[in-house]
Amino acid sequence: MRVTLALALASILFTHAGPNRSPILPEPTSDWTLLGGWVDDDPADSLYRAARAALNSSNYRSAADLFRQLRDQQPKSRYVADSYYWEAFARYRLGGGEELREARRLLAEQQEKYPKAATHGDAATLRTRVEGQLAQLGDADAARRVSVAAESAAPASGAGAPCTDDDDDTRIAALNALLQIDAERALPILKRVLARRDHCSEILRRKAVFLVSQKRSDETETILLGAARQDPDGEVREQAVFWLSQVGTERSVNALDSILQFSRDPELQKKAIFALSQTKVARAQQVIRDLASKEGADDEVREQAVFWLGQSRDASNAEFLRGLYVKTGNAELKEKILFSISQIRSPASDQWLMDVALDGKEDIELRKKALFWAGQSRASVADLVALYDRMAEPAMREQLIFVYSQRRETAAVDKLMQIAKSDADKELRKKAIFWLSQSRDPRAADFLLQVIEQK
Repeated sequence: MRVTLALALASILFTHAGPNRSPILPEPTSDWTLLGGWVDDDPADSLYRAARAALNSSNYRSAADLFRQLRDQQPKSRYVADSYYWEAFARYRLGGGEELREARRLLAEQQEKYPKAATHGDAATLRTRVEGQLAQLGDADAARRVSVAAESAAPASGAGAPCTDDDDDTRIAALNALLQIDAERALPILKRVLARRDHCSEILRRKAVFLVSQKRSDETETILLGAARQDPDGEVREQAVFWLSQVGTERSVNALDSILQFSRDPELQKKAIFALSQTKVARAQQVIRDLASKEGADDEVREQAVFWLGQSRDASNAEFLRGLYVKTGNAELKEKILFSISQIRSPASDQWLMDVALDGKEDIELRKKALFWAGQSRASVADLVALYDRMAEPAMREQLIFVYSQRRETAAVDKLMQIAKSDADKELRKKAIFWLSQSRDPRAADFLLQVIEQK
């Protein structure tokens, strides 16, 4: 049941870029049905399909050659307009100064000849990527164009401007490229982007948060914390909190702690707890423990803290949770503590859960939960079998019968057969017979047959 960092990352909007590039933005799309599609009666159809197959198999040299052949051999084909983009894309993936300059030339030619091509929107973003790579190779003109494109993401007037997804992708590609070649210039622009509040800049701000997190500087935590606290868009705030955890410094832990202390947004606090649970800084676990102990804090936030303490499977967290269970009068929090302790799998945790189950002074529903989680955490089946005679309440014995049914050990089936055969309580015998009927143990089927024949 352990929730991993992979689940959190699944919600992030970014994947790896091309060769020798930082993990920043999605590659230009290769969805052929969206960008041009097939034209079955076109004379260049077979060439286009072959070029597609080469591109999809990452055979970029062959793909580039095939797209060029298509234009040379079938200049009137309806595929010609988009072939410029796809050849440029293949050369971009090949990399190197000569290939990148040719990719740039192809995109410029497409813009001049086919401004309404299906790939037109993606071409602008791809051209910015190409310029960024050329800038890193020392092309001064490319660096200047990247800088101009990056500046457009944060208009100096602060009034904002109409934007589209395509515009955002191009601006972010430019900001990413500028970050690689001149971080000192890029960070102030990113700060201005995050300060924008105009219509439809939310997506741009979400991506800007990621870019900030990729450049470790004295300002990184401060910028991310500002976005986490002040941005009006919930997703921007949550992503800022997530990336604070990936910075992985004492300052980032302090920033996340401050969110827990001062934010009034429970959802943001939950994200901060998750972020703290993923960082390797030692103090992070103590921050989560402090929040779990905080009377008056939002109940769901405290429950999240308890959950993530259990996911760490740390012995000191187990000790803390056992102490918190005794102190709190919150039944729902106690239930969450039982689960979390079951996740910190150890003989001590299993024994503690069984002790709770035996405690006649405790709420019976909590005792039943403790018993269930002891069974799920792989407590010794011998210890669980021994509990049956120590349990006076029929409800607890019934819960034990269910726990035995969830185990596959021979001793659990033996105990069910014993109860079904000789328990003084008729209802408990019936419960044991029911769960034996669900068992895959062949002895259970034989036993039930004997019961039927005795009848």
